[in-house]
Amino acid sequence: MVHKYTSILQNLHFLSRNSSSVIGRPVVGFLGYSLHSNASQVGCHTRDEKIGKLKLAQDLAGLVQESLNLEEKKSQVSKRLVPMVEKSVENSGGVKHGASLAQNLANLVEESYNLDESKPMNRVEHKRLLELRIKKRVKEQYVNGKFQNLIKNVVANPKTLCDAYDCIRLSSNVDLASNGEDLPFEAMAEELSSGCFDVSANTYSISTKGAKKEVLVFPNVKLKVVEEAIRIVLEVVYRPHFSKISHGCRSGRSHLSALKYIRKEIMNPKWWFTLPVCRKLDNHILAKLFLIMEDKIDDPFLYTIIRSMFDCGVLNLEFGGFPKGHGLPQEGALSPILMNIYLDLFDHEMYRLSMRYEAIDKGSSAEESAPNSVLRSWFRRQISGNGSQECHDLGYSEIRVHCCRFMDEILIAISGPKDVAVAIKSETENYFKNSLYLEFENEIDVFPCDGRTGIRFLGSVIKRNLKESPAVKAVHKLKEKVELFALQKEHSWDTGTARIGKKWLAHGLKKVKESEIKHLSDGSSLLSRISCFRKDGMETDHWYKVLLKVWMQNKKVKCETNEDVILSKHIVEPALPQDLRDSYYEFQMRVQEYISSETASTLALLPNSNCSSFTTQIIAPISIIMKRLFRYGLTNSKGHSQPCHLLVFWDDDEIVDWYAGLICRWQRWYTECDNFNEVKLIICNQVRLSCIRTLAMKYRIHESEIEKKFDSELRRIPATEDLELEITSEATNSEAVDNDALMYGITYSGICLFSLARMVSQSRPCNCFVIGCSAAAPRVYTLHVMERQRFPGWKTGFSNCIHPSLHRRRFGLCKHHLKDLLLGYISLQSINFSAW
Repeated sequence: MVHKYTSILQNLHFLSRNSSSVIGRPVVGFLGYSLHSNASQVGCHTRDEKIGKLKLAQDLAGLVQESLNLEEKKSQVSKRLVPMVEKSVENSGGVKHGASLAQNLANLVEESYNLDESKPMNRVEHKRLLELRIKKRVKEQYVNGKFQNLIKNVVANPKTLCDAYDCIRLSSNVDLASNGEDLPFEAMAEELSSGCFDVSANTYSISTKGAKKEVLVFPNVKLKVVEEAIRIVLEVVYRPHFSKISHGCRSGRSHLSALKYIRKEIMNPKWWFTLPVCRKLDNHILAKLFLIMEDKIDDPFLYTIIRSMFDCGVLNLEFGGFPKGHGLPQEGALSPILMNIYLDLFDHEMYRLSMRYEAIDKGSSAEESAPNSVLRSWFRRQISGNGSQECHDLGYSEIRVHCCRFMDEILIAISGPKDVAVAIKSETENYFKNSLYLEFENEIDVFPCDGRTGIRFLGSVIKRNLKESPAVKAVHKLKEKVELFALQKEHSWDTGTARIGKKWLAHGLKKVKESEIKHLSDGSSLLSRISCFRKDGMETDHWYKVLLKVWMQNKKVKCETNEDVILSKHIVEPALPQDLRDSYYEFQMRVQEYISSETASTLALLPNSNCSSFTTQIIAPISIIMKRLFRYGLTNSKGHSQPCHLLVFWDDDEIVDWYAGLICRWQRWYTECDNFNEVKLIICNQVRLSCIRTLAMKYRIHESEIEKKFDSELRRIPATEDLELEITSEATNSEAVDNDALMYGITYSGICLFSLARMVSQSRPCNCFVIGCSAAAPRVYTLHVMERQRFPGWKTGFSNCIHPSLHRRRFGLCKHHLKDLLLGYISLQSINFSAW
C-alpha cells in the first residue's frame, strides 16, 4: 500500500524535473485525483482489514513530507506553487509548504473516510460485493473450455457458504452485524465435498387439508444456503450467454425492461400471440437440462445434488402454473436460473426462425414503398446466387419477427401477412412439444395487433392504438366540447322538469287535504267524487299514496328508472308547450348527428387524414384491480370504499403501512402505464378512504376526526394532486428497482392479507420467522390465501397465486420485518414456515 503512493510521488517528481510547459494546475489536479481515487480504494480495502484511518493519514503525511524537499530541489512545480503556498503560509501563521500539503492530504483522506461512514453500502451493493467474491472463485475453475468441479472447489467452501447465507440475509433485509443462526459451514462443506450431504433430511413439507391434498416441499435453512450458493455459481457461468430477448433474474432485465422493449423496439407489428406453456419438471426435461448444462460444466456432483433435490420434490421448478418473479413461496431458489438455461434453447431457435423468415424466405406479396434493408437485400442476393439487382424483382415482403420472453411468459409479434404468423406459430408450437417436451394449457390463437381488446402479457394489457395528429386531436376536442354542452343542457332540462313535478306532487297533496275540510272542499271536483272509495279511518297520506299508485298503474311507468324520470316524462313534459318540447328534442337530435357524422366529414377534409400511425400502449388492468379490491374487502359490490375488517386489530402504523404498501407497489409497477391517471383515482377515491374508514371503525369516531387525528400518518397515502411528488421521491430513493438479478422476487411481490392471531407472552414466546433474524416477535399472524389465479395471471398489487397449503398458516414477525413485508422490501420467500 505504501509503495503504491511512493511510486506515484516519484512519477510526479520525474514529471516536475523534465517538463516545463505541462506543469501547473493539471499536475496538481492529477495529484489530487490519484491520491483521492487510491485513498478510496485503500479505504474499501482497509475497511475489510480494519486498518485505522489515522494510521493511513499519518503515513500519507510522512510520504509527502519526505518526497517534497523544497529547499534542496527547486523544480518547476515548486516555482508554480510558490504564490499559493505563500498565501497559505500567511493565513496559517507561517506553516511550511510541505507540512501544509501533507496536512491537507491527511484531511482529504479523513474526509473520504467520513463520507464512506456517512453513506454505508445498501443491501443491493453489499449483495453484489458478496456475489463478486463467489464469481472470482468460479472463474478460477475454468479449464479447457469448461468449468470443472464447481461443487468441490467452490460450493463446498465455508467462505462460499457463508457468503451465500449473507446473501439470503440481505434479501431478507437482515443486518449482517446482528446475530443470526450459527450454521456449521465447515461440516456442511465437508459433506458436500465428500458427496454425503443428505438433501431429504434438510426438507419439510406442508400440505392442504381435505381429500385432495396438495403437498409443497420447502428446504430448511441449511439446504437453502446450498441452493443459494449453486444459484450464484450457475448465474456466473450462464448469465453472460443469455440472449437479448430473455428477461428476468438479470440486471436491467425486469418486467419494466420487457415492457419497454415491446413498446419501443417492436416496430409496426401486424400479428401477435402468446405461448401459455404448462408442465411440471419431470425426468425427460431434467435429462434434457443436464445435457444442455454439460456443454459448459463438467461436474457430476452438481448434477447428482440437483437430481436429489428433484427426487425430494424441493426443486419446485414448474413451467406455467403460477407467475414467476412475484416472490411466491412455491418458486424455488434454483427455479429462475434453471428455467432460463432450459428456455435459452428456444431463444436461439427464435433467432434461427427470424433469420429464415426475414432474410431468406420469399414473401407472398411485395410492398414497393416499404423501406428495404441494404444488408438484407445483399444477403438475399448472395443466397440466391445472383448478385445483380434482379433480386429486387423477386417479390420479398417486409417480414419482421420479434420475441420477448420473461421466464416462461413468451410474446411473439410478426410484421407481415397472417399466413407467415400462422406458420411461425406452428413451428414454435412443434419445437416446444418435440424438442423441449413442453405442452400448452390451451390452444394458441393469432390476434391482430390493432384489435380492440389487445393482448395480455406480464399482468398488463398491451394494445396498439392509432396515434392522433394535432389536427385530429383538435377535431375530437371540438366533438367532446359539443357533447359536453349537450349533456349540460340535458341535465338542466331534466332537473327543471323534475323540480316542477315535485311541486306538482306537493300541490296534489295540498288539494287532498283541502278536500277533507268542509268549507274548503268542492263537491263537484274529482276528488270529492272518488272519495267514496276511501276506507274509513284511512290517513290522508295513505289515501294520497293509493291515488298515486292507481295513476302509475294506469300510465304503466314501472319500467322507468326513478321517480324524477316519471315526473319529468309523464307529468311535466306533456303539460309544456309543444314548440318548446320540439325545439329541445330537435337540438338533441342535431347534436347526435354532428357527433356521429360531422366528425368523420371534418377528418376527411384534413390533409393526410388517411395516413395513420400506431403506437403501443401498456394498460393497467383497472377492472381486475377493482375486483381485487372487492375481494380483499376494501370496497363493496358497488365499488364504494369500506373498512377492511381483518386489519382493525392491528396497530395504527401497521394499518397505514398496509395501505401505503399497496400504493407503493402501484406506483412502482404502473408509472409507465398509459392509464396511470385511472390508478391515481383509485388511490384517492377507494384506497385512501378505505384506510380512513378502517381507522374510524377501530376508534368508533367520525371519518373527519380520523383525518385530523392521523394527519401526519395519512400523508403517506397521497391524494391525487400530490401523487406526482411521491412518485418522484420513490423513483429517486428506489433501491435498484430495475436490478432484477439482485432483487428478483422482491420488486414485484404483491401484498398479502393476514390477520392477528394472538399476542406473544412469556409463557408462549415466539421469534421472527424471517430467515437470519433472531429478534422477538410481539405478535403471531395468520396468512389468508385470497386468490389463486391461473397462469399467467394479472398484476394487481396483491399476491395472486399463493399455494393453498399456506392458507391460515401462522407465523411470527418482528416489527421491522412486518413493515418490510408490507412495504414490499421483502417477500414471502424470506419466511421460514417451519420455524415453530
